[in-house]
Amino acid sequence: MGNFKINDKTFGCPVDLTLNTIMGKWKAVILYNLMSGKKRFGELQKLMPDVTDRVLTKQLRELEMDGIITRKVYPVVPPKVEYSLTERGKSIKPILDAMSEWGSKFKVN
Repeated sequence: MGNFKINDKTFGCPVDLTLNTIMGKWKAVILYNLMSGKKRFGELQKLMPDVTDRVLTKQLRELEMDGIITRKVYPVVPPKVEYSLTERGKSIKPILDAMSEWGSKFKVN
């Protein structure tokens, strides 16, 4: 298939691009949680209590830069920010569903 570039990043194959997009301990979990609808930062924190604020912020920014999620800021006090999936982000659903199904089959009860 050969190498290809997207946004100044070179990928060896489509799987490399996919893994690069969702790689990171929390990115797939963030996406999985956003599949049910938009969430505020605090909601994501509650759904993922082991992630630090710094890491969650960094991974949300990376997903936004990759066009997978959108960040909407409302002009209110205190600030209100919501994260949601873009159409590109929604297209990852079959991958996350397969990961969820696989994890459910192999989880320790």
